Amino acid sequence: MRNFLVAGNWKMNGSRAANAELLGAIRAGVEVGSSAKMLVCPPFPYLTETVAALTGSGIAVGGQNVSEHESGAFTGEVSAAMLQDVGCSHVIVGHSERRALLGETSETVAAKYVAAISQGLTPVLCVGETLQDREAGRTNAVIDAQLNAVLELAGVSTFAGAVVAYEPVWAIGTGETASPQQAQEVHAHIRGLIAAQDAGVAERLQILYGGSVKGDNAAGLFAMPDIDGGLIGGASLKPADFLAIAEAASACN
Repeated sequence: MRNFLVAGNWKMNGSRAANAELLGAIRAGVEVGSSAKMLVCPPFPYLTETVAALTGSGIAVGGQNVSEHESGAFTGEVSAAMLQDVGCSHVIVGHSERRALLGETSETVAAKYVAAISQGLTPVLCVGETLQDREAGRTNAVIDAQLNAVLELAGVSTFAGAVVAYEPVWAIGTGETASPQQAQEVHAHIRGLIAAQDAGVAERLQILYGGSVKGDNAAGLFAMPDIDGGLIGGASLKPADFLAIAEAASACN
């Protein structure tokens, strides 16, 4: 049986009322014994309430970002220890929006990954190429550089406790989606890069696809041998869509 994860990244969306409605609908719709693990990543102000709302449901909660620093004079930052303290089990690191809009380098992302691992959090490490990179044939080179920065700092053994999410930047929020075959090619490349250092870690590594996954395309993506779930953006804010994606993952087992 494969080990699927369906992770919802709410980005900068939500309110207390809207979140309560969304979480209630997701919790009510989750089937007991579902074989796909689910994760939601709300904005920081709603983490504690989200943890409380999902206690006992089996649905995990994660942060959308983490500081590479343990503590100190870093106004506006949130440490890995703080996320762990409020009940998070996961945290997204290196999301394409933070790389592109906030200038996060692969070295910064690697440091955040190490900070997460050090506190027992599961990092969801995002990697991916732009449209310009893909058209220039640089997809694998870009992803290799992003992964190697983490491998060099943290070591391949840490990937036994991590998740990798492939984000084709050209397919995020655009309505475009990589075909299952296109996504599978990159996922297989990622697994091969890890396998070159540790085949056992690579075999167990969860690699998610994160590019406009919806209920109507999830099954085709999840049928691919190296796609182990999805990092879901807009559809994670719609309970019917998010549950449909989770159902598609469960059906692939």
